[in-house]
Amino acid sequence: MSLAIDYAPLGKPLRQEASRDDLVKMGFMAVIGLYLIIALGAPLSIMLSKSFSTYRFDLAAFEFQVSDETGETWGAPVTADALNRELGSVTDSELATSSDGRLAATKFFKDFSFRSPVRYRIRGTTDDTAFLVGSALEKGTQWREYDSGTFRRVVLRPASSLGFDNFKTYFSTPALARSIYNSALMAAISTVVTISIAFALAYGLTRSCMPLKGLFRGILTIPILVPSLLPGIALVYLFGNQGVFKDWLMGYSIYGPIGIVIGSVFFTLPHAFLIILTALSVADARHYEAAASLKASKWRTFTTVTVPGARYGIVSAAFVVFTLVITDFGLPKVIGGQYGMLAVDIYKQVIGQQNFEMGAVVSVILLLPAILAFAVDRRMQRRQVALLSARAVPYAPKPNARLDGLCLAFCCLVSLFILGMITMCQIAAVVKFWPYDLTLTAKNFAFDLMDGGGWAAYGNSIKLALLTALFGSLVVFTGAYMVEKADGFRACRGVFHFLAMMPMAVPGMVLGLAYIFFFNNPSNPFHSIYGTMTILVLCTVTHFYTVAHLTALTALKQMDPEFESVAASLKQPFHRLFFRVTVPVCLPAILNIAIYLFVNAMTTVSAVVFLYSTNTKLASVAVLNMDDAGDIAPAAAMGMMIFYTNVAAKLIHALIARGLLTRTQAWR
Repeated sequence: MSLAIDYAPLGKPLRQEASRDDLVKMGFMAVIGLYLIIALGAPLSIMLSKSFSTYRFDLAAFEFQVSDETGETWGAPVTADALNRELGSVTDSELATSSDGRLAATKFFKDFSFRSPVRYRIRGTTDDTAFLVGSALEKGTQWREYDSGTFRRVVLRPASSLGFDNFKTYFSTPALARSIYNSALMAAISTVVTISIAFALAYGLTRSCMPLKGLFRGILTIPILVPSLLPGIALVYLFGNQGVFKDWLMGYSIYGPIGIVIGSVFFTLPHAFLIILTALSVADARHYEAAASLKASKWRTFTTVTVPGARYGIVSAAFVVFTLVITDFGLPKVIGGQYGMLAVDIYKQVIGQQNFEMGAVVSVILLLPAILAFAVDRRMQRRQVALLSARAVPYAPKPNARLDGLCLAFCCLVSLFILGMITMCQIAAVVKFWPYDLTLTAKNFAFDLMDGGGWAAYGNSIKLALLTALFGSLVVFTGAYMVEKADGFRACRGVFHFLAMMPMAVPGMVLGLAYIFFFNNPSNPFHSIYGTMTILVLCTVTHFYTVAHLTALTALKQMDPEFESVAASLKQPFHRLFFRVTVPVCLPAILNIAIYLFVNAMTTVSAVVFLYSTNTKLASVAVLNMDDAGDIAPAAAMGMMIFYTNVAAKLIHALIARGLLTRTQAWR
């Protein structure tokens, strides 16, 4: 009896055949990857092409014929260019439009009347010449005939070309170009101030024995629960023309750089504080013991041990703050006054001037520092991992009355600043007419009587937050599981992880404008979701995808890969392991992802300000609209409703987490 053994050819490695479970995981990864391409990659590519698109009306490309009053005899064909030279009805500036505009055909006929029996014909002199009749697009050299009533709805389309003309126009406009300098300056100043304060706070909580550490941690995270417009409103009431402390500014105005910096410090402080707190918490006591044995002074120990040990966290926090400030829209819109900022420029170009191409140019410019900051931040985080040691000894601070007292005083001062801002907004929301009539009233909560969407906007925000938390958690955790636990397909997993990291580098205003270009195109098969709650959920999940993805990956990395090996050896399908083991073990992370998405969906403004419709107005956008309309007190009231909702959501999250975790995390 002989056995035939097939050997693999020399030089060719054996390839393990993918199992059915691996193929299913690959399928899920492909679906979520396709979602990220549709929700992020495709809109950004369209927006990038729009930034290079220039438009000009070529009147020589359109020909007209006009009949007599009987509609039977037609005059000689004449170009729109010839008619315009005769009438001079369209100026050169209108012809050299920088946007995909429209030009009414009736402008070229002085005595046009839509009740006239005269008939009109129009055609292009080239196959690419296009015009609109209502919403119908017509192209080509074929004559098309219309009566006067229909002809008044004919509009000419400009010819498009690709080039850098939009960028040249932007940089040649002093007010627009200066916005780059203003945004960079405000972001740099705010970053220095915020990082200094955040480091001092984190140092006090990790290197002192001061009391009430838990209370201070809770207070310092409050700004996360409010939209960035709210600190702007608080500053108006505190330091505005009728503010409580307006004399403290010594003649300077809160509207502009001062207000932007103070407000930016308020809403970015929790992000920097949490990052630096984590960096300082990972400290090796042996380094401090070595410094003490060498009789190093406290200052030398601080500069050679404490700061170097947290340097990557400090740098990461600095880039996060810089990105948040330079891309924020709400705060400079409320308190910036005439001080131009890039994010506000996008809003003005799109909403104010309907110049979408110039809005795309500003978006591309805003995207560059965000991508750079993100890339540096990711590099710092990867290097931070290499500093961790399995032999590290946790650092335990020793009581020091002087240091503990200073840290307590500083934390109290910063907490007073945060609580003071929130309290001022609460006061603004419940007084009749600041500062002349301080009688308490509930009329500011009568949102249905104000511009902005009324109570329906508040209900829409809760609906958006719940849907974002539900579907976002499902999509994010499933995608992270496929990246971390799928065997093989390394290249595909790498591409998927890259797509999942991209949203963090894309500002909300940029993403929202990209969605207009992509989803508002009638030829797009997804056009039907434009103006619905679906597109708001899609945009919000995509905008905050990266942090949730990293949270899920962190939880999944804590699980031993042997779980998958044991399940495979027992011939158990991966979905049984997923639902019976992976999900229960990672439940704390899933709940954290859900509350993170909920809170951000309630507070976001920039990502959705271009996408809401009459039926999908949101509370955060209502704050903006009411502030624009001069209803500042109702705007503060709506902002506080968002704050109350997020506080309630946090409490409900804590209760649900405690109940579920006691049953699913008993093994810990």
